[in-house]
Amino acid sequence: MLSRGEGGFLIPYFIMLIAEGMPLLYLELAVGQRMRQGSIGAWKIISPYLCGVGVASVVVSFFLSMYYNVINAWAFWYLFHSFQDPLPWATCPLNSNRTGYEEECEKTSSTQYFWYRQTLNISPSLDASGSVQWEQALCLTLAWLVVYLCILRGTESTGKVVYVTASLPYCVLIIYLIRGLTLHGAVNGLTYMFTPKLEQLSNPKTWISAATQIFFSLGLGFGSLIAFASYNEPNNNCERHAIIVSLINSATSIFASIVTFSIYGFKATFNYESCINKVILLLMNTFDLEEGSLTADNLNEMKDYLMATHPQEYAQLAPQLKNCSLEAELDTAVQGTGLAFIVYSEAIKNMEVPQLYSVLYFVMLLMLGIGSMLGNTAAILTPLTDSRVIAARFPKEVISGAVCFINCVIGLIFTMEAGNYWFDIFNDYAATLSLLLIVLVETIAVCYIYGIRRFEKDLHTMTGRKPNWYWKIMWAFASPLLIVSLFIFYLTDYILTGTLQYQAWDATQGQLVTKDYPGYALAVIGLLVAASTMCIPLGALGTFIRKRLKRERVSTVA
Repeated sequence: MLSRGEGGFLIPYFIMLIAEGMPLLYLELAVGQRMRQGSIGAWKIISPYLCGVGVASVVVSFFLSMYYNVINAWAFWYLFHSFQDPLPWATCPLNSNRTGYEEECEKTSSTQYFWYRQTLNISPSLDASGSVQWEQALCLTLAWLVVYLCILRGTESTGKVVYVTASLPYCVLIIYLIRGLTLHGAVNGLTYMFTPKLEQLSNPKTWISAATQIFFSLGLGFGSLIAFASYNEPNNNCERHAIIVSLINSATSIFASIVTFSIYGFKATFNYESCINKVILLLMNTFDLEEGSLTADNLNEMKDYLMATHPQEYAQLAPQLKNCSLEAELDTAVQGTGLAFIVYSEAIKNMEVPQLYSVLYFVMLLMLGIGSMLGNTAAILTPLTDSRVIAARFPKEVISGAVCFINCVIGLIFTMEAGNYWFDIFNDYAATLSLLLIVLVETIAVCYIYGIRRFEKDLHTMTGRKPNWYWKIMWAFASPLLIVSLFIFYLTDYILTGTLQYQAWDATQGQLVTKDYPGYALAVIGLLVAASTMCIPLGALGTFIRKRLKRERVSTVA
């Protein structure tokens, strides 16, 4: 929601919430509560042939944990630098000769330079992998240490931590809302957010993004919901919880979007007015105009007048005259990986007492990130601790430590100079298609393999009431059809796009440029998708082979 908060996105978002979010959240909570197992065990109870569904969820959660905690590492990095005065991203650093600013920073902005050069030290392409950045590696180690300490005692300690990670961001958001709405230009950001762009409704990417937002924000398909629900009381009213959680989640997303777009509006308005003032100053100095004769209101008329009366001088000056556009500034504010750091840090540096707002923001980002990581790790750990073979040999602390250590070591890939490109690959391809398939199989399994009437009786036993027509229609027809449609949209968009591309940082231009993914990166993308999705058919095939061999052994003995 924070990356696509325009009015045109709100429509598919709410449709996906009603048709996908609430029904599938209820379904996963009910499955976990009824089966009393993690994702692997729960689907294995429903049908031995579905053991691959749980494995696929664990694989997706493992992929997500590998790269997601890097965001917390970046948040730690920015938090540690938030105590400096001035903030290190407020101005460009001096060059080695101390005769001017760094050339790369002059071609872009101080906030982008701090992100791409001083934080990521990003390479010019995916091919130039570079070395591990030890500062980021230390921050990643710290992030994983915090996660380990939070999950050390299992669900008891995790539950207590979640109270903090869930409640503290609301306090910070309220502070930012009060500050954001009082900023100059906040109205421009909110107008941009709530102005419907109906042409987006015909774009399949909008619907895929809405579904992905719902899946990620509610945690559908990752197995974490099933894992947490398995610890519920057997008579817990999971229907009520599904409705409440869905509505609170969406209300929080909209609330956070209002805060974000008020700050985006301030940042965009500030940049737009700075651009206008630079153009006015340039025209006044070049044509020796009287002070006050050229304003933002009459700028276009004066440009036409100067172009008509001084054509040669104006033609020479034209390349230096930027085309200032508030709409373009707002569009720029909501695109691209890393802009949660770039845009907010740019807005923060122009606020009063920027250190305070910087600390608040990055503490909030850490709380949200750690809260998400607790769910991801629970989806991995619960099936492992449910396994009698593993649980009998190793205590929970050792299992948790091993998972965190393995993820941390693999995550060092994302701290290399080309690490951000690998981060984008995992972020774009490790979960999206896999989650659609996992959730589709889950709905089909419950409705048509386990049986919707049998599931209905289970719900009546647990909650004391049967699901109404809305839930049954969504589970049996609407949700599966919508997911299949999204599958078709996704694959069609992939085919029409052709060669997959990524955004690389060009230090000589001080901007992002589009490049094609090399062959080995395409192979990794294919493996990321296949590693999780193939678990489902391979799990079913393995179960079939084991049963066949068992029958043959029985018949041989007989």
